[in-house]
Amino acid sequence: MKKFLLIIIIIVAVLLVLPTINLLRWSFKEKKPMNIILVDKTVPTLDREKHKSFNWILLNSRFVKKANKSSYSYKKDYYGFYPIRPLKEKQWGRNDYRLVDLINLAEQNDAVYFADTYGVFFNDWYKGISKSRRSRMLYGGLNNNDFLLIKEMKDRDKLIIMEYNSFDYPTAEFESVRTQEKLGVVFSGWTGKYFSSLDTTHADFPTWMTAMYRKQYNAPWRFSKSGVVILNEKDIIVLEEGTHLKNALPRIITNEANSVKYNVAASVPFDQWFDIVEPLESEVISHFKLETTAVGDTLLFNHFISGEFPAVVKDIESSHTFYFSGDFAHVNIPVWTAKIIGGLKLKKISYSENHDDTRRFFWLYYRPLIDGIFTEYYEFIKK
Repeated sequence: MKKFLLIIIIIVAVLLVLPTINLLRWSFKEKKPMNIILVDKTVPTLDREKHKSFNWILLNSRFVKKANKSSYSYKKDYYGFYPIRPLKEKQWGRNDYRLVDLINLAEQNDAVYFADTYGVFFNDWYKGISKSRRSRMLYGGLNNNDFLLIKEMKDRDKLIIMEYNSFDYPTAEFESVRTQEKLGVVFSGWTGKYFSSLDTTHADFPTWMTAMYRKQYNAPWRFSKSGVVILNEKDIIVLEEGTHLKNALPRIITNEANSVKYNVAASVPFDQWFDIVEPLESEVISHFKLETTAVGDTLLFNHFISGEFPAVVKDIESSHTFYFSGDFAHVNIPVWTAKIIGGLKLKKISYSENHDDTRRFFWLYYRPLIDGIFTEYYEFIKK
């Protein structure tokens, strides 16, 4: 009995001591003052999942506001859609920058990160009312002020990062095309996502896809395994594991030079939405790879799509302008853990050695990528 009690005491002590040690290590880390604009227009819940992981990295890496050296709050320090408590009353607000503010914003800030500009729609806000693909937009889309902010920031050689779905609906074509030009990419019109199950009875499966498929192919939806769905405004392609894909999970591949430069893994799985862009003359830091079969290759080829396409693109005109063609920041991680998770051992328990463990994306790719880009830029502005 005494031996068992001693073991329990040791386990509890370890569980308390390790986080405390990491908290102390975090407290003594050098603060990196940098004024950062965060834009997230897709915030239908209080969790703020579309940008919370980005704030986790800022907090963990000690990027702070220049004025008072305080950490950024994922709840308050962003422009976009604001849910208001209590959620059952369905009240919301918005925090936008005005046209007259743009010059000052570009002068006073060092970086801008567009986590998500898709927005919030009637179906998102009033759950369970409709299962259609689209509904009336409450708020969202890239607008003229967003483009002008990007222009002003780029003219001053500031850090710019934009994520997936900034070019597609509901962004107007005019804003989309000129923003693509500023970021050095061209949007193909195709977007896609991995699904752990293509079975329509699966709780989270978007059933509007089946109607789109039946209309295009005049055939019933017979897919049930895991797979990837790629679609544009009118067309839909379904790639099912076994038939079209050797492994349904898309992977992000990074060559050795960039893997070393940004300290990211050479290959990680990715299970969120992505879009397909052409990099033109821009540098491709990483690319998506679909592990297609011969049947899958043919299906993609018939739609003029390659099984490999850019994941992270850096504009050649400015080494500080990036486009992430995936929903990278959409990782639900408790922000408070940023102060206690830092050591390799604690990090290792956050994901498994299974190469298909999708948690590896945050720990082995997104976190070091963001930290690397922002640290590199921080050293640049310090000179």
